[in-house]
Amino acid sequence: MRSKHGKLLIIDDDEDVLTAARLFLKQHVASVHTEKNPEKIPFLITNESYDVILLDMNYTRDATSGKEGFHWLNKIIELDPSAVVILITAYGDIEMAVRAIKEGAMDFITKPWQNEKLLATVNAALKLHSSRLKIDSLRQRQQQLSADLDQPFHEMIGTSPAMQDVFGIIKKVAKTDANVLIIGENGTGKELVARAIHRQSDRANEVFISVDMGSITETLFESELFGYTKGAFTDAKQDKPGRFEIASGGTLFLDEIGNISLQQQSKLLTVLQNREVYRLGSNTPRPIDIRLLCATNMPIHDMVNDNIFRQDLLYRINTVEIHVPPLRDRVEDIPLLVEHFLAVYSKRYRKNVKRCCSAALKKLENYSWPGNVRELQHAIERAVIMSDSDMLQPQDFLLQRSEQHENGIHAQSFKLDDVEKITILKAIDKYDGNISKAARELGLTRASLYRRLEKYGLQ
Repeated sequence: MRSKHGKLLIIDDDEDVLTAARLFLKQHVASVHTEKNPEKIPFLITNESYDVILLDMNYTRDATSGKEGFHWLNKIIELDPSAVVILITAYGDIEMAVRAIKEGAMDFITKPWQNEKLLATVNAALKLHSSRLKIDSLRQRQQQLSADLDQPFHEMIGTSPAMQDVFGIIKKVAKTDANVLIIGENGTGKELVARAIHRQSDRANEVFISVDMGSITETLFESELFGYTKGAFTDAKQDKPGRFEIASGGTLFLDEIGNISLQQQSKLLTVLQNREVYRLGSNTPRPIDIRLLCATNMPIHDMVNDNIFRQDLLYRINTVEIHVPPLRDRVEDIPLLVEHFLAVYSKRYRKNVKRCCSAALKKLENYSWPGNVRELQHAIERAVIMSDSDMLQPQDFLLQRSEQHENGIHAQSFKLDDVEKITILKAIDKYDGNISKAARELGLTRASLYRRLEKYGLQ
């Protein structure tokens, strides 16, 4: 037998009504509380938690207008905004029912009622209350998560002059709606910069939509960004908004913007100029309201000079530029980052790793970090997992020797061709020969990578 659940409060000045409702409903719910005097509602709501409240519209002082019912409905919602209220009256009409629902009631029933109708309404109200509780719980968790994240520069750690410059620019541009281009190597934290701008902007309570432009193919570009209508292509079973529409009102972050083709650049420019999108298969413009943030690890100004990135699009996306420094240019921040990641991963993996010894820190400071903060993060995570001590030692970090500093100088050729060739080989090796993934890591198209492989005789 299914267990009964639900706690009801019924308020009516008619004792017979209360008795009839209690006797019937207690067969179906866990608890039924009745009250004749509406003046006790504030006390009851404050001291008890009810899943559903059935409230009479009319009392002896005012038998037909429903004014008292509306008064107490508003009082209940004031005391408990998530309350689910069903209004009951012997003088119901459509106009009163519509007003009741507009003012916050879940439903409206007339008496004498049919028991089946009453039970169906109460069951629907119980489900609604359960849903509201879940939504409230999710909202509270989201608010707590946001509070944790909403430190001014969450996980953007550093006291170096280079990072202080970045923080200063973020503070200046965040409250504006200016388009921002974030430039930096892979792993420097470009998305963290974008999220920091969003969190400190006037759009902070709206959505932040991130799109990896490097992963969107030519054929999916329009449908992903601009959306499509049902029947626009074979698999278009229903209308779907694109990322621009979804982000409207909030912030749209286009990561790896330097990876898109000239044709894609042209389409993107049109949308940014007109502030509207056309879904695939539709001739109806849809207005958009976004704050645009873009990022790239590519030399985008050189790309303009080489006619592979549109200058007019660059003007659109870089009202303000933020250059995120590589980790090798802010070595003084490494101890702070190590301390932060140690705390994160020691807690995550339930390890008692508290710090790095001075020799280990020296080793980390003398490494060039081609993968920047992301590489340091992964190095700390691995070291914490593998360590059996509360202090990390130099041998806990497996770093590439060819990339380590020797007296502050990289122990490798400084010829640009040699550097590029070595970097390509490492990317291909990292992804076990997968050209697509290697190209993405390098910030290149597959065609560009193949040209370089041919150039260096690596095919």
